[in-house]
Amino acid sequence: MSGTGENQYKWTYGTRFIPDIINRAKWRNTLTYQVNSRLSVGIEYNPLAGKLSPLANFVAVTETEKRPALILGTSSDRIGTPSGQSFYATFSKNLKRETGLPIAPYVGLTYGTYENRVRPIGGLNIYLTKGFSTTILFDGVKVHPLLNYSNGRHQFGFMLAQGKKAGFSYSVSF
Repeated sequence: MSGTGENQYKWTYGTRFIPDIINRAKWRNTLTYQVNSRLSVGIEYNPLAGKLSPLANFVAVTETEKRPALILGTSSDRIGTPSGQSFYATFSKNLKRETGLPIAPYVGLTYGTYENRVRPIGGLNIYLTKGFSTTILFDGVKVHPLLNYSNGRHQFGFMLAQGKKAGFSYSVSF
């Protein structure tokens, strides 16, 4: 979340499947390109809803020992909406140095075009051990816990969309 890491790979393909949810969010595919260490751009395709939307993530201010990162971006609107685009701004900070705990919270605002409103968003990343991490994210309406495992270029994930609907994800960088 902090936007300070370097990725040796330029492209990432990801897919997510949540069987018990509306079509737009049921099967999501993304392809992103890391332009530089601060900017990624891409597309999201939801084949069951026939939706294609832009993705972008820009680290406007990098994280330092004392300062959080400011990240701006866009993606499809939150899980549970049948359509729409979101535009967000978040502050994130790895707090391991300050707390001794492997945590990185983030807070921000998102504007969703489906309901044409601004909502608060936030979450907490917890780095576990040997490639495992968990994220608890709040999209402004619902909480979505995630468990991820990373191994080299690959990341596998399990999520409880809206706190109760099991989903799975996979991404590979190349």
